[in-house]
Amino acid sequence: MNIDDEHGTTVLRRVADEPPRRRFLDVLIGKPLATADAPRETIGKIIGLAVFASDALSSTAYATQEMMVILAVAGTMAFGYVFPLSIAVVILLAIVTFSYEQTIHAYPNGGGAYIVSRDNLGEFAAKIAAAALLSDYVLTVAVSISSGVAQIVSAYPSLYQYRVWLAVAMVGFIMLINLRGVRESGIIFAIPTYFFVFTMYATVLIGLVRYFTGSLGMVVDPPELELLHASQPITLFLILRAFSNGTAALTGVEAISNGIPAFKEPRSKNAGITLIWMSLILGSLLLGISFLSAQIHAIPSEYETVISQMARTVYGSRELMYILTISATTVILIMAANTAFADFPRLGALAAIDGLLPRQLAQRGSRLVFSRGIIVLALLASSLIFVFQASVTRLIPLYAIGVFMSFTLSQFGMAHRWYKIGKLQPGQEVKERGSVLRYDPQWKFKMIVNGFGAAATFVVMLIFAVTKFTDGAYLVIFIIPILVAIFSVIHHHYLSVAKKLSLDRYGTTPPRIVRNRVILPIGGVHRGTLAALRYARALSDDITAVHIAIEPEEAEKVRRKWEMYGDGVRLVIIESSYRVFMKPLLDYIEDIYSSRQPNEVITIVVPQFISSNRWANVLHMNTADALREELLTYKGIVITNVPYLID
Repeated sequence: MNIDDEHGTTVLRRVADEPPRRRFLDVLIGKPLATADAPRETIGKIIGLAVFASDALSSTAYATQEMMVILAVAGTMAFGYVFPLSIAVVILLAIVTFSYEQTIHAYPNGGGAYIVSRDNLGEFAAKIAAAALLSDYVLTVAVSISSGVAQIVSAYPSLYQYRVWLAVAMVGFIMLINLRGVRESGIIFAIPTYFFVFTMYATVLIGLVRYFTGSLGMVVDPPELELLHASQPITLFLILRAFSNGTAALTGVEAISNGIPAFKEPRSKNAGITLIWMSLILGSLLLGISFLSAQIHAIPSEYETVISQMARTVYGSRELMYILTISATTVILIMAANTAFADFPRLGALAAIDGLLPRQLAQRGSRLVFSRGIIVLALLASSLIFVFQASVTRLIPLYAIGVFMSFTLSQFGMAHRWYKIGKLQPGQEVKERGSVLRYDPQWKFKMIVNGFGAAATFVVMLIFAVTKFTDGAYLVIFIIPILVAIFSVIHHHYLSVAKKLSLDRYGTTPPRIVRNRVILPIGGVHRGTLAALRYARALSDDITAVHIAIEPEEAEKVRRKWEMYGDGVRLVIIESSYRVFMKPLLDYIEDIYSSRQPNEVITIVVPQFISSNRWANVLHMNTADALREELLTYKGIVITNVPYLID
């Protein structure tokens, strides 16, 4: 399509819809998907529960045990506090669920605590939320996989010495499945998720029936109670420590609000219903498991989990139903990592778009998922598993501080959002970056609820930080400020680059100098682009700018800017259906090359901006070097890059 405007600029559009060449990796993760396939990759409520709720549901397998680990220092009599503490955790769950259900409808494009904080509390709060959530997702993978391995070791103690390698292998397996795409990974994990829900409800209900009929009894040959310290009295501090361990059950509640774009339309409605389903299942199972664990006198142990003790007591043996329950629990604990693999890359991409992380994390891979984020998460989680030797008890103190920090920021942000809405007139709308503000007659009630929820989760976060500080929580408390500082450095770099490349008050393009045939690949229109255009004009008056359109909105921005600053030079926009940059560009160059005249030279001029800080150059792609590698053997093609130095 040709577009001629008042500037005399010609814009051509071309579609590159040929799939990229098959790779060995495609055998493992599947053939590449076109951008047009994105709507078909969305998921419904049934699959959504498997993808985004597995983390929260899996916490029922260890939350009770981790409360008992703390209470054990006061003796087995203290285990009677487990059920009341579980009730308190469920009340907190209801508050958080109510808050995030509102967030889902207010921010239908996802982002959860990060977007809520950014739009309502400012960039600094958004950086804290991003740091808290990203670090918590890494811990989610490490804790859930380690807990899954602990279930296997409970059934097969001889595997204890291989637990670290088993855990790392499982991280790699979950990574591989997630690289196949959200819909496919959800389908793969849906059956195990519902199998876990069925077996756990069956175990709890049968256990309750046996308890009320007087036939349940107590656990036979329980593990020996391991006391790391001398017996202590039951104190408020001890109760608070146990409660903070139990609140690990709430990790994962925010996942659905981060992943709303993965749901089918109506996205917010489907995501909200899925959140409510998840909370009802989580709350009921946590109460049932905690009640039964206290009644059978289960003992927390690294060698046999509380779930294992409960199952063999309820079923009276280690036979079929016991094996099915342990197998389902193991699978859901491993799958809990899937929630982090679904959300970490999405949040990383949002942060990258805002300039807090390298831009490469915002690029979707061949299967329409953020592949680089998935791989980074797997590497970080595997490192933690090695460092902490796949011990759930050693990892738990690091866990949940980040997620409760994000809960607090999200709910304070939502409370402030309702306050802003209360200032509007009925029918008035105000558009913000992530949502649209509309007057709501119930704004006061909702503001009070969110404000109370923020205060409650803030108190829990403080309890967790204080009671777990010496056990390792200090690491997270230090890591989050470090991550915020890293975000700030990267953000400052990108802002500096954008300012120095800005076309504001730049003036007009310098006049032409000489002729030559030139292809000018451009990713955007900025000072570096115009510097390369000036050099191209020194070579030839036959210049073609080429833009590979990955996102339609970005291509439209490039077109409009080129019409203003391109000084009449024609622009070819190649729509890349598979989000591939290099192949469509090479195909276009080869088309031009095949029709060139004898002794004609094709010069490819590549804009490249260079930062005076060498470390910052890794944040940008080097297109010129990639083109040289591909076109090195082509006679008559010259590739040159035009550096634009950013001091």
